Amino acid sequence: MALRIGITGASGLVGNGTTEALVAAGHDVVPMVRDRSREGLYWNPTSGEIDLDRLGDLDGVIHLAGESIAAGRWNEAKKTKILESRVQGTRLIAESLAQLARRPLFLISASAVGYFGDQGDRELREEDAAGDGFLADVCQAWEEATTVAADAGVRVVNARIGMVLSSKDGALKKMLLPFKLCAGGRIGRGRQYWSWISLHDLAEVLRFAAEQKEISGPLHAVAPQPVTNAEFTRELGRALHRPTLFPMPAFAAKLGFGEMAEALLLPSTRVVPHKLQQLGFEFQHATLSEALEAELAK
Repeated sequence: MALRIGITGASGLVGNGTTEALVAAGHDVVPMVRDRSREGLYWNPTSGEIDLDRLGDLDGVIHLAGESIAAGRWNEAKKTKILESRVQGTRLIAESLAQLARRPLFLISASAVGYFGDQGDRELREEDAAGDGFLADVCQAWEEATTVAADAGVRVVNARIGMVLSSKDGALKKMLLPFKLCAGGRIGRGRQYWSWISLHDLAEVLRFAAEQKEISGPLHAVAPQPVTNAEFTRELGRALHRPTLFPMPAFAAKLGFGEMAEALLLPSTRVVPHKLQQLGFEFQHATLSEALEAELAK
């Protein structure tokens, strides 16, 4: 059945990909916009404004908006933006859904694998407890902001997203130039696990979550084979036909990127998509080599 779905962050990398996947599946997508002059459903998390009439006409909402965590060096002001952009926006949507007489059926709200912090080699499923650190605290507050909608009977899915692989933007795009120049290498000891997902598969996961009524609560939006940083480095070098001879020591990563390195590059988070596998979701790019081959061919 065709659904009418509102999307925040629709103009971003993940929002664009998700919109394409939903439209291809026959759904109607309504971008949620912060500029009244643009076409879409108006909302403004800073001022607490949202078009309740149009919100009530939707079958569901996919909430992806939030301050980029990888753009710019972290300081207290940046960290405040990261937290508030996620919690304020999520709370506004959840509280607005809860007060409607005719409520949309679902809210799929982005979260991140940073929920777990640094967990070493341990495989992490949806039911496992949160970890420690700034990003773990952000993700917990982010997910907790959706509870008012769940309490009102809206099906809520907290999509914990891993590193999204796309040659168009994000982490992979930033890695391509140094690796092409033969200046790439592992970070720190390289033993830390990175949980990743291709942009195509993430868009399909979000579509799948919208369509599958039995999905609720935490959902790990990651590929089934997380890899260590050293393995990631080797695969990317192999895909680009370049050597990977220049490791970045942990102290250099901390000097170069500050606290962001300790939160994003050096922790080990081995997350597996247990719920998706139980439900039979089929990944187009189940292995890192498949994902890199597809992205580098674009």
